[in-house]
This record gives sequence, C-alpha cells and structure tokens, in this order.
Amino acid sequence: MNTDQDKTAAAQPFEIFLVAAPGLESVLCAEARDRGFANPTAVKGGVTVSGGWPEVWRANLELRGATRVLARIASFRALHLAQLDKRARRVPWAEILRADVPVRVEASCKASRIYHAGAAAQRIERAIAEELGAPIVKAAPKPTGKKPAKDMEAEAEDTRAVQTAIQIKARIDDDLCTVSVDSSGESLHKRGHKEAVNKAPMRETLAALFLRQCGYDGREPVVDPMCGSGTFVIEAAEIAAGLKPGRSRHFSFEQLANFDPTLWQSLRAGGTPTAPTVRFYGSDRDAGAVAMSRANAERAGVSAWTEFTHHAISDLTPPEGPPGLVIVNPPYGARIGEGKSLIPLYHAMGQTLKTRFAGWRVGIITNEAALAKATELPFEEGGVSVSNGGIRVTLYQTDPLP
Repeated sequence: MNTDQDKTAAAQPFEIFLVAAPGLESVLCAEARDRGFANPTAVKGGVTVSGGWPEVWRANLELRGATRVLARIASFRALHLAQLDKRARRVPWAEILRADVPVRVEASCKASRIYHAGAAAQRIERAIAEELGAPIVKAAPKPTGKKPAKDMEAEAEDTRAVQTAIQIKARIDDDLCTVSVDSSGESLHKRGHKEAVNKAPMRETLAALFLRQCGYDGREPVVDPMCGSGTFVIEAAEIAAGLKPGRSRHFSFEQLANFDPTLWQSLRAGGTPTAPTVRFYGSDRDAGAVAMSRANAERAGVSAWTEFTHHAISDLTPPEGPPGLVIVNPPYGARIGEGKSLIPLYHAMGQTLKTRFAGWRVGIITNEAALAKATELPFEEGGVSVSNGGIRVTLYQTDPLP
C-alpha cells in the first residue's frame, strides 16, 4: 500500500466505545449527540459513536459523563487460539503503538470456543512484541500480608508500570474478537483539579449525568445543601461556563504513535469559557467539607461563580433570583434497612424544601425508597437506578415544587 493509501485508511472512521455507568447509557448518549459525535447509540454498558482519532481525543476532553473512551481498532472471528494468533498479527500495531511505551493486554471470553482469557491475552501480547518490541507489562499482583521493604518497593514499581502502560482490551464474545485501545488511562472522573475529597464522594462523571437527567443545562442556579467536597456545585458551574472537563489532565492517547500534539492543542484551546449568568451554592454542616469545596472550586477555576457556606439543613434558604435545581446526595445506609436512623434527617430536609423552595425542582440520590418517602416530596415515578461506590442508588426527581 502506498503512502496516500495509508493516509486514506488511517482516516477511515471506526467505532468508539464510551463507557458509562450501567443505567445511565441513554443519558450519556444524549450528551454525545449534543456534542456532535456521529451515530451515537446506547448499548449495554455505554454508548457507541463513530469517528477517527481526533474524535477519540475530543471525547476524552469534552464528554462529562463517560467513564473512559475505548478506540475499537480491530474486529475479527477467532474460533481457536491459532486463528487468534494469526489474525492478531494483522492488526497494524505499529500505526498505533510506540515501541518505547509499555503495553498491557487484558482479555475476556464469553460464549466462545476460545475460553481461556489468559491464553488469548498471551497471543495478542506476542503479536505486539514481535512487531514492535514494545515491553509487555503484566497486571500487578494484589498485595498480600506483610513483606520486606524491598519487596514492597518492587510491588509499588510494578503497580506504577501497570498504571502508565497503554492498555489493550480484547473481548471475545460469541467467537468475535474485538480489540480496543483504552485511550483514557485513569478514569475520566479524575478531572485533574479536585484534590480534597470528603467521605463517600460522588464521582464527577456520575454527578454530570445526574445533573443532565434532572434537566440541568447550565442556565439555572443549582443548590446542594449537603455538598461534601462540592462535586455537584463545581460540575454545574463548569457546565454553565463551558469549561471542558478534561482540560486539566493527561490521557493515555498522548503516548500513542498516531498522536498529533499540534491538533491536540488546537482542540484543547477551542471554545472560550463564558461567565455564567447565575450562581451555584453549596452548604454543609461539616466545616471541613465546606473548606474542601472552596479549595476544589478554586482549583477548578469556578470560585467566582460558587458560594459555599457552613450550616445545617434546617438553616437552608433559597438564594435570591430565579428558581432552579436543588440536587443532593445525602448520607444513606450501606445496606437496605440501615438507614432508619436517617429518616429524621430526610424528613427535615423535605420539610425545608417544601416550605421554602417553591418553584424549584429537586433531585435526591439515595439507596432506600423509605428514605426518599420520608422527605414527603412529590417524586416522579421510575427514577434512574445506578451503582455508586458499590451501593445501588436511585435518583428521585420532582417537578417544580408548588
């Protein structure tokens, strides 16, 4: 193939998989559509779009709800390991990977004649190593018991190597092998400017999708009366200002052979943030949480549009101006039934909102219907349910309160 043909092939669109919190695929699909990605389709566990590598970079930079972005670089049938070995060698690894950057391969097998994930990963590792000579990194073993300092240092070094390696994911499902590059690296909820976190923080990606599910579009005020480390308030302010969620961090795709630093800088620089026309408010009875929120907002560059105050839920009053959205992630029991002691707190919160926040919509995230019911708020039927930190939680929403 000549050079022009190579460029044409490289420019062909491919499938990009946006990983989403299960249960919120349709919400992420709507975000991808709004951001102009081609052919967004909600599927189990995420959203597929089509595009080239610049779209992969842009998805990491701009999408608030995606957990990570996988570039699906190859797909082929493989009925046995010898066939997998042969076809893995046809993948144009040199066009994507660099010989000086470590690679880690993970494989999974489901309903396929190839059932040994470890053996499948080895075949792909060998194909990469023989073409590129790139170092292959194995998953670091889980720490077990007390070890000499020398062994602990070696384990830490192994863990660092795994974290910095380019991850190749191979999924063999019904004999179809799909090979993807994890273009993100660290989970995309790690925006790069939130250092201080409170107990049981809400992940930024999840907060962004909950805000969208509540109908928030950046043009109304947001109040979080149990703000913790400020996630909802900061996300809302960033959305209103047009700030890109990935602006403060690095991504794995920056270590790929096809990375274009000049084009990447133009993507990062595109768009000018605008000062929001409304403000965003957080409060908490924990003074330490309020201090964390202020520090995080300062690092995120939204402190000029946010306010954080120290007081109990009973002292909450609506800010001046038009009504907007109250969204809160209150404490809840780790297991169903453990939240009984929290019923008075939920009841007090509901009474405060009912009596003082007429015209405001409310979104509450909790794991027990009994806790939501204790607020006595007029929630809509059928709230979105997702896993948050291993606990199944539901977003309960209201229309504007009377």
